Amino acid sequence: MNLIDTHAHIYAADFKTDQRETLRRAQEEGVTRILMPNIDHTSIDAMLETEAQHPELCLAMMGLHPCSVKKDFQQELYRIEAWLNQRNFIGIGEAGIDLYWDKTFLAQQQEALQVQVDWAVKFRLPLILHTRDSFSETYEIIARNQHENLTGIFHCFSGTAEEAKKAIDLSFYLGIGGVATFKNGGFDKVLPEIPLEKIVLETDCPYLAPVPHRGKRNEPAYVKLVAEKVAQLKNISVEELAEVTTANAKKLFGLK
Repeated sequence: MNLIDTHAHIYAADFKTDQRETLRRAQEEGVTRILMPNIDHTSIDAMLETEAQHPELCLAMMGLHPCSVKKDFQQELYRIEAWLNQRNFIGIGEAGIDLYWDKTFLAQQQEALQVQVDWAVKFRLPLILHTRDSFSETYEIIARNQHENLTGIFHCFSGTAEEAKKAIDLSFYLGIGGVATFKNGGFDKVLPEIPLEKIVLETDCPYLAPVPHRGKRNEPAYVKLVAEKVAQLKNISVEELAEVTTANAKKLFGLK
């Protein structure tokens, strides 16, 4: 089985003592690529070091996470833009809006997202969207900026069938992770409505571990558990699910 984890913070401090073993477990479960979204300037070194040590497995993106958007967000964006002009990355992100904790920096988050939308179009790279408690606010900006070069993933999607359709209509994919395995996640009703050709798999490790590891550290190997659950809800074999979602990720990110 060939699986791609399209969203993993495998460079995080949570994996400092056992990153190599964690990556080995992922490969043993059929994971062939692990795509790494950036957080802010403090995470870049660890992410690029991970990519340098495992260039065939771990691939880096570049962006500014909405939870890192504070008063100094423009300085963060300058640093990220410098990296984008310096070398190639496979995507822009993780970008977006997060209103889970508070709305203090909503205006700044909106501005930072707009800048990253412009980069995605300019560099012709997929845009990875974080939309916690902010689907409508994020959707509004993406819809306003529709462009032939603007595509990407609504990461950690856990919305309604209507929201799924709205995202897909903007030429975006839906990133499905551990939430799909949660008993009260509501995905048993939504997933059957989502076209298989618009689904990619992710872990968002070290966060959001799927059942039966819920509440513990997540890792890329667990993307197989997500695949098994999604296949069950789509009423197809896990092999077919893996084949199509991997093809989707390769198409979106231009992977061979």
